[in-house]
Amino acid sequence: MKAVIQRVSEASVKIENEIVASIQKGVLVLVGIEDNDSKEDIEWLSSKIVNLRIFEDDNKVMNLSLKDVNGEMIVVSQFTLHASTKKGNRPSYIKAAKPEVAVPIYKNFIKQIEIDLGNSIQTGQFGADMKVSLTNDGPVTIIFNTKIKE
Repeated sequence: MKAVIQRVSEASVKIENEIVASIQKGVLVLVGIEDNDSKEDIEWLSSKIVNLRIFEDDNKVMNLSLKDVNGEMIVVSQFTLHASTKKGNRPSYIKAAKPEVAVPIYKNFIKQIEIDLGNSIQTGQFGADMKVSLTNDGPVTIIFNTKIKE
């Protein structure tokens, strides 16, 4: 799994001009799923995101996690995170899992985050044409890859 986490002061997802998710202080997570992603990948990534210390404490030091600040979260599936641009100018998405594999992993990832966070989260809609808006706070953007645990 690959994920891009952005600390936001606000974010939203629109599908066909309807807002389906909207948060204030928290994180927007874009997640890409591969065929060989496992429960271990889900658990590792969820724990990292929920406990990532990217929010400022009273001394303006990034020392607090999403859990610590009672922050909100939107998770959006984004297969393009697995784009390969090695050949030519058209990205290849061969590494991205097909929906029949990716959807169950995506749903299990959401469940795991809700367990780890202790709160429900908001999501986009898998496979939909989404318009994602955000105000990146900082800016703070972190990239994770579960295959290299980074």
